[in-house]
Amino acid sequence: MARPRLFVISGCSGGGKSTLLAEMAARGWATAPEPGREVVREETARGGDGLPWANLTRFAELCVARAVLDHEAALARPSATLFDRSILDAVAALERAGLPVPPAMAAELAARRYDAPVFLAPPWPDLHRPDAERRLDLAAAVAEHDHLETRYPAEGYRTEKLPRLPVTERADWLEARLGALEAAA
Repeated sequence: MARPRLFVISGCSGGGKSTLLAEMAARGWATAPEPGREVVREETARGGDGLPWANLTRFAELCVARAVLDHEAALARPSATLFDRSILDAVAALERAGLPVPPAMAAELAARRYDAPVFLAPPWPDLHRPDAERRLDLAAAVAEHDHLETRYPAEGYRTEKLPRLPVTERADWLEARLGALEAAA
């Protein structure tokens, strides 16, 4: 029996990824939430320092731990899972900051693969809104996107840009694209 498909939605912070995944979940797709937002909520609630603006390395380690659990859970499902970011997003955050990638994190990145294509949300200034959990301004979010746009292919992933469409039309596009990928598999 073939393993279930694992598709990543990555790209620009504030590009509509989480909104798209909420729509896909409402349509019955299995989804994995963005580890970063979950970690920020948990660390804030407990007074921890695993926050991207306090201790980026600890934040990335916590994100990778969460992403590993989500990856394992997805492999136990009979159907495809859509991920809001992946292990590579946490690694890329450290790289952009000029911080070393811990060996354990690099090992998880190598061991846990996702399916191609990785769907990238492009910068979308009309949607981008920093908040208490996402403090990146638009320029930083664009830099994040640009790094991920080169980093995913460097890890052997083919990428496709998500179209800038209203959420229901974007979800229709993604469902059609996923259907085509399943038919071709």
